[in-house]
This record gives sequence, C-alpha cells and structure tokens, in this order.
Amino acid sequence: MGTTATILLLWAAFAASHMGLSSHRLRPQLVARLGERGFTALYSLLALAIFVSLVAVYFGDKHSGPLLWSLGGVPGVKSLMYVGMGLAFALAVSGLARPSPASLAPGKAEVIGVYRITRHPLFMGMGLYGLLHLLVVSVNTSELVFFGGFPLFVLAACRHQDERKLGALGDDYRRFYEKTPFLPGSRRGFLRGVSEQPIPMAIGLGVAAALRHFHANLFG
Repeated sequence: MGTTATILLLWAAFAASHMGLSSHRLRPQLVARLGERGFTALYSLLALAIFVSLVAVYFGDKHSGPLLWSLGGVPGVKSLMYVGMGLAFALAVSGLARPSPASLAPGKAEVIGVYRITRHPLFMGMGLYGLLHLLVVSVNTSELVFFGGFPLFVLAACRHQDERKLGALGDDYRRFYEKTPFLPGSRRGFLRGVSEQPIPMAIGLGVAAALRHFHANLFG
C-alpha cells in the first residue's frame, strides 16, 4: 500500500475511533464496563496510537506521489502563513488554558476569552495548522491527504461534538452553543476575546514563533 493510501486510511481510523467511541450508542456501554476513567484512558490511548502512526507514516515518506502545486514563492503567502500560525497556536493554547464544557475535563459554560472567537479553539487551531501548510509546502498527494486531513477532521469532529453535547448536557450547553461562533471570527467579539485571555494568547504566539525559528532543524 502506498504512503498516500496509508495516510488516508489512518485519518479514517482516527476519525472513526474519535467519533465512534464517543457516540451516544457506544460510549455509555463502554463507560458501564470500564468506568469513566477506563473509558477516558482507552479513548486517549487509541487516539494517540493512531495519530502517532499517522505522523510517522507521513514523515517517513514525505513528498510522495505527483506534485500538485507549490505556492511558497507567491508574494505574501509566507507572511499569511506566519500570521495564521500565530492565530492557530493562540487558539489552541487559550483553549487548553480555559477548557470548554465539551472537554473531557469540562470547564464552565462561560462565553469569555477565546470562546468569543470560536466554540472549538483547540480543534480549530489544528484545522488552521493543516490548512495553512497547504499554502507553503510543495504539495504532493501525500501532503494533500496529510495536511488536508486536519481541517476535514476538525469540521466533522466539531459538528459531531456539538450534536452529542446538545443531547447530553441540555440547556447549559445549548446556551453556550447559541452564544458562541463555530468558525473563528465568524461573529463579533474577536478583539474582546483576545483581551480577556492575553497571557495564553501571547504564549501561543511565542510557541508559533519558536517553532518557526527551529522548524528547519526539527522538521526539515
């Protein structure tokens, strides 16, 4: 099996395990047998194992398949990438610093900070990471499937999570859902959200800058 096909199958397995194990039908059965902690351990270990395999397969044979496009030399594209990656890491760090009510370790259903920007900051940061890489790398079929898998998985997983939590958490999550945007910046309140979580936002920008500086040594 070729690299591109293997990456595609691993993305499918990652999405199926992520959404299947947490579904209304399967999750209660597993929790009844394993307990809440056992379920969380199984869910996390399986996701980690599949994702590590996905990354290992891609980095073991990068740039396989025919070249599709290469936009890195287009004026302004790299600058857009740097700004976008800063936003991606700012979203992710801010989401980790203030868990949402939909997290494995639920936070309060407050519309504050990063949740004025998006209801799913960690996932949306991941999706933006993958999408932006399609702008600056030389995109062969393996890059298209690997990096393109991030935004596709994110959109499907976030929709699934919303539907599941609306059913499981009731009115509290519904109020949170109705007051928060799905896509980053699709409603007013972006700057206010940044101002309410300045330290996590700054840390995210710092992480993005550090990765940019050491990118060649770490990833080639």
